[in-house]
Amino acid sequence: MTRTHRLFQLMQTLRRMTPPITAQSLAYEMDVSLRTIYRDIDELRGLGAVIDGEAGFGFTLIEDATLPPLGFEDDELEALVLGLRDVAAIADPALADAATSALVKIQARVPPKQAHRLQHAVLDARRFRCRDPIRIDVAALRQATWDEVSVRFAYRDANGTPTKRAVKPLGIVYFDETNILLAWCHLRQDFRTFRLDRMDDLAVTGDSFRPHRVSLLRDHLARLRSDNEERARVRTAAD
Repeated sequence: MTRTHRLFQLMQTLRRMTPPITAQSLAYEMDVSLRTIYRDIDELRGLGAVIDGEAGFGFTLIEDATLPPLGFEDDELEALVLGLRDVAAIADPALADAATSALVKIQARVPPKQAHRLQHAVLDARRFRCRDPIRIDVAALRQATWDEVSVRFAYRDANGTPTKRAVKPLGIVYFDETNILLAWCHLRQDFRTFRLDRMDDLAVTGDSFRPHRVSLLRDHLARLRSDNEERARVRTAAD
């Protein structure tokens, strides 16, 4: 680990952990010696970070000179907290960790009064319904979607019938009970949705379909809206 990377990681740790943070805790978290922690704290102070405390009492990051304050209305902060905590509750592990990290970074960049409001927000998000486990690497699927490359996977439908699919991944939608992949299916030569908890053996093929993801996703969403409107008309007519 380079010195610059270590200093960055130390700042992240100071933002994330509950102060005052002992040098021993920092050394354990960073996997470095106490001497390195004390030296790096002094260097961060020299770079402009306001870090209160000393050896034996713990350290508290008061002001981070490298991160200018962000301007948010109080309701915007509440919305950010609720949204990020909801992501932490429903997303795959990598995305959930990213949401928690983003919340820590926002707290470090807002003024002290709003940082307190953010830390003790009155809004929260929880999911108590147990979902079926997801066995694929969702982070890899998300990256393949961004990279606009096809993927292969084994799939079982609602009746348990197994198939092998190769698809162009277009987007992932998070619902209360499950998460689904919106895709163009090579087998069916049409748009399809796939539940992530019914997928296995995900493999990224590397076959690019760039730059068509956005247009395909737009068409897929238009199809879904049209189907929903048709179902609503049928229900209304039946009533």
